[in-house]
Amino acid sequence: MILKKVHNKLIQKKLTISVAESCTGGLLSSYLTSLPRASNYFQNGLITYSNKSKIKLLKVNKKIIEKYGAVSQQCCEKMVQNLSRITNSKINISITGIAGPGGGSKLKPVGLVYIGLKKSKKVIISKNIFKQEKRKLIQIATVKKTLELINSII
Repeated sequence: MILKKVHNKLIQKKLTISVAESCTGGLLSSYLTSLPRASNYFQNGLITYSNKSKIKLLKVNKKIIEKYGAVSQQCCEKMVQNLSRITNSKINISITGIAGPGGGSKLKPVGLVYIGLKKSKKVIISKNIFKQEKRKLIQIATVKKTLELINSII
């Protein structure tokens, strides 16, 4: 299972991780802390669900959200960059998206999720469109994709 792989690698390589989640509502944090010894690597889990919390806690510039929206590459990138400044974790993750069932549009459909990863100076922003029809399934698909991305950079 991908979670166990990530868990073992984080411990072996003595890496720390912090996450800022929006549409997954803490599900990634829950996965990452579900195995024993997670305290060796897990430092912070922020649920920045509202635009206000993205602005207040993660210091995302209000103008970025006004211009591009909370579900955008630009917002996701600021979330992960600023999270890394706050936490000093070796790996930082940000997630923002539309889990549905409503809230989507033609330009930003339900299932659109941006995942940001920052390790050292390397930043990756992954744009995903998950086709699952249920909110919970989109959230689970997002967490699985995030774990795959984490696994690929460690």
